[in-house]
Amino acid sequence: MHIVLTGNTSFKIANFRAGLIRALIADGHSLTVLAPTDEYSQKLNEMGCRFVPLHMDRNGTNPLSEARLLTSMYRHLKQLKPDFVLSYTIKNNIYAGLACNRLSVSFAPNVTGLGPAFSDEGALNRLVRSLYRFAFRKARRVFFQNTHDRAIFLDAGLVPEDRSQLLPGSGVNLTEFSFSPMPEDHDAVRFLLVARMLKDKGVGYFAEAARAVKAEHPNAQFQLLGPLDPDSKTAISKAEIEDWVSEGIVDYLGSASDVRPALRQAHCVVLPSFYHEGTPRSLLEAAAMGRPLISTDMPGCRDVLIPGTSGFLVQPKQTEDLAKAMMQFIALSPSDRQAMGQASRLLMEAKYNERFVIDAYRALLAE
Repeated sequence: MHIVLTGNTSFKIANFRAGLIRALIADGHSLTVLAPTDEYSQKLNEMGCRFVPLHMDRNGTNPLSEARLLTSMYRHLKQLKPDFVLSYTIKNNIYAGLACNRLSVSFAPNVTGLGPAFSDEGALNRLVRSLYRFAFRKARRVFFQNTHDRAIFLDAGLVPEDRSQLLPGSGVNLTEFSFSPMPEDHDAVRFLLVARMLKDKGVGYFAEAARAVKAEHPNAQFQLLGPLDPDSKTAISKAEIEDWVSEGIVDYLGSASDVRPALRQAHCVVLPSFYHEGTPRSLLEAAAMGRPLISTDMPGCRDVLIPGTSGFLVQPKQTEDLAKAMMQFIALSPSDRQAMGQASRLLMEAKYNERFVIDAYRALLAE
C-alpha cells in the first residue's frame, strides 16, 4: 500500500518511528512523510520515504492559519492518493482525520499527548473535543499511549471503545538502546534531563531542585540535553539557561542527534514534566539503557517506572519534592542504584519493546 505518515516535525517521525518505517518498507509498502521541513527531513528520504513538506505553526491558534493548514492537509492528501494515513501529534491527528473523512481514506491516529487544551475548561477545550469527535469518527483505529488519555476519550464519547487500542508509547528499540553499566564515579552523581527546553517539561523545577541539592551535595552534577524551542509559548530562554550555567547549578549540553553517550554517563534521568505526555520517549530510552528514573506523577510519566524499584515519582511543580527524591537517590549505595537501573531495563523488556508497537500497526494494515 501507499501509506502517508504525518506529524508536526520530521525529527519525531525520523527518530520515534524509525523502527516502524523500516518494518513497513520491508513489508513492501511505499511511504510518504508529510511534515514540516527540519534538519531530519533529508534523513527520511535516506530511510526510503518520500518527503513532502507541510507548512504549519505547531503552536499557533490563529483561526485563519489553522484553516489554511486544514486546506493544505486536504490538498496534499488528495494529490498523494494514499491507501492509508498514519498520523501523530495533535494538529496532524485532527486535520488529517478531517481530510481523510472527506476523501474516504483509511486513517489511524496515534494520540501522543493531550496538550494544554485539555487542561483548559473553557471554549478552547470544547472546540478541541468537538474537532476530535468529527476527526476520529471514521478512524479504523485510534492508538493511545497511556490509559489516562484513552479513558478521557472513551468517557467523553470521542471514540468508540472497540476502535481504540493501547500501545506502549512509541516503544523503544532494545538493541539500539542496550543496557549500559552505571558510571563508576559514584561520588559525583550525575542527573540528566533530556527534553526540549520548555517550562512544561519542568526544566525550571529541575534547575531549582539542583540548586537546593548542590547546597548539601556539592559534588552532584545536573545536565540539560535538548534543543531550545523559541517558538513555543512555554520556551526556556537561552539567557535563562546561561544564568543557571554561570551560577554553576547546571551544565547545558545543547542538542544531540544521538543521546546515548549522555545517557551512558548519567546515573539517573529526570523528567519533572507537568504536561500531559503520551509516553515520554526520553524516559523509555533511558530506562532501556538501565538508568533509574525520577519523574512526576502525571499521565504517561508515571507508567514507565515502578516507584521505589526503578525510580521515584514526585508531585508536579514541587521543587522540594523533586530535590528530596534526588537526595534519596544520592543516598543509595552503588549496588542499589545499579539494581534500580536493572529494574528499569526489565520493565522496558516486558512492556515497552518497540516490536509490540510495530506488530500492532502490521495487524491493523493486515485487516
